[in-house]
Amino acid sequence: MNTPVDVEISDGIARLTLNSGKVNELSIETFAALNAALDQAAALGAVVILTGQPGVFSAGYDLRVMRSGPEAAADLVTAGSSFSRRLLSHPHPVIAACSGHAIANGAFILLSTDYRLGVDGDFKIGLNETAIGMTMHQVGIELARARLTPSAFTRAVLNAEMFGPSAAVAAGFLDRVVSVDALADTSKEVAKEMLELNLVAHRHTKLKARKPLLDALDAGIKNDRAQILLASEFR
Repeated sequence: MNTPVDVEISDGIARLTLNSGKVNELSIETFAALNAALDQAAALGAVVILTGQPGVFSAGYDLRVMRSGPEAAADLVTAGSSFSRRLLSHPHPVIAACSGHAIANGAFILLSTDYRLGVDGDFKIGLNETAIGMTMHQVGIELARARLTPSAFTRAVLNAEMFGPSAAVAAGFLDRVVSVDALADTSKEVAKEMLELNLVAHRHTKLKARKPLLDALDAGIKNDRAQILLASEFR
């Protein structure tokens, strides 16, 4: 039986591979599996690599859920935003190995990790909310403002511009692009480098550096839920 997240842990590295449908759509069940995998990795003190299937990291939330009613949409957005907050404050380094397309919440997950690798190819990375008729949630705006360049922030958040891998590096979605064949080995090399850090110092520095963003996300998670429940566009 397939599970939404495949977990492999060895030599202090936890590789979490999204396996939740054709485009790795994100559901309540997928976030529950991701959180359980992070629990497992944290208990072992492992550096985390989060990746997807070949050609797609994640296309974002399951739109069938998002369009099924305000309560279901609010629950899913809350789960996704809470997962982003958890990634940003995870006690050990988190590396995103973006295996292809990363759209909407798939791109927000990239913005929530400590190091982002992407692959060269005809892939799109970006935030398509305004293109599909969804007002950007506050948590998404805060994540984009914190990690994207000012120019890319406007282009991505307001204009729903999609970026190719190299442009995604310039925009701030990714840190580095490698060949498809090199992604697994390169992400492992980066993880090994991260293991050489003093992980206690890394954790405390991460929390200090990101405190304003984490505080903004805490407020945003509450406000977004209330606004989604009231918004006519979700009804």
